Amino acid sequence: MLFGQEKVSFLNTPTPLERLPRISEELGLDFYIKRDDLTNLGVGGNKLRKLEYLLADAKRQGATTLLTMGGAQTNHGRLTAAVAAKYGMKCVIVCLDDYPGEVSANILLDRLMGAEVVLKKDDGRPAAEQYAQVVAQVKGRYEAQGEKVYEIPIGGSNTLGLLGYYECAVELTGQALAQGIPGARVVCSVGSMGTYMGLFCGLKNERSPLRLTGISIMPQEPGLEQRLLAYFEQAKAAWGLDCTASADEFDVQTDYTRGGYNNPSPEVRQAIYLMARKEAVILDPCYTGKAFAGVIDMVKEGRLQRGEQVIFLHTGGLPGIYTKHHREAFEQELVGGVHILD
Repeated sequence: MLFGQEKVSFLNTPTPLERLPRISEELGLDFYIKRDDLTNLGVGGNKLRKLEYLLADAKRQGATTLLTMGGAQTNHGRLTAAVAAKYGMKCVIVCLDDYPGEVSANILLDRLMGAEVVLKKDDGRPAAEQYAQVVAQVKGRYEAQGEKVYEIPIGGSNTLGLLGYYECAVELTGQALAQGIPGARVVCSVGSMGTYMGLFCGLKNERSPLRLTGISIMPQEPGLEQRLLAYFEQAKAAWGLDCTASADEFDVQTDYTRGGYNNPSPEVRQAIYLMARKEAVILDPCYTGKAFAGVIDMVKEGRLQRGEQVIFLHTGGLPGIYTKHHREAFEQELVGGVHILD
């Protein structure tokens, strides 16, 4: 229990912290990876840490259905579906996105686990307005059937969900101290900001010697640092954190978005190949692959110093490899190594 908040404990934590010797040699870093992709439900991923707290709140309120939002191939939606299936609840995922033309990747897994996926084509209005409209319609339909619906924000990123990564910050600090790397830089991808903020709050409030750098995987609106500060202040007020922060303490790199969210990028694919062929660790093209490509660029640009200790947070996302637009890009590059003999 953290700050008096109950959670449903279903995770196989602590997840491993491993040194990657061949990547270390390749990049000139002392490179470690935190394997939150190896969590134990729904193919794994970082959102499960948040969902331990969110599920407990849903159950406390007597909910029978979990409703969340995201893109068509949302990892958070998949893991919400996994938790709902595990605990005998219904799940519906509202997506502001086009139908990708096939039931594959996360959508396939959503449906395997019994979740309903509702796709709404973006009509150009503000996303929040469109989500609110569709969520109200879907929620009303479920409530008319006698269900009690619990809404979870995109990415599980609110002050309750971030407690999962506050806990991870404590867990990771202990592992880093045990492995003799107390001054390491933790690098994570940044999307809906809940994972980053949970880590930030945990490291800051617990006086951890670890440092935190986020790599944004999508373009950010101006004022990112102020939005992060406002999020921190919400968390501080909610949980009575014994620390302060200023806007200039938030280190989120925004130069490595490759032009958009979940877009195919040759540099990201090259980063995925490097990690797979050096260490047999599979990254995804939306989050971890893009963040690792950012790490590679930061080394080249001198933003990461030779010999620096880096802990890369692997947040999961494996099904993203199998989305149609990414799968086709991989196929074009890799088919030459497939030989069919008579």
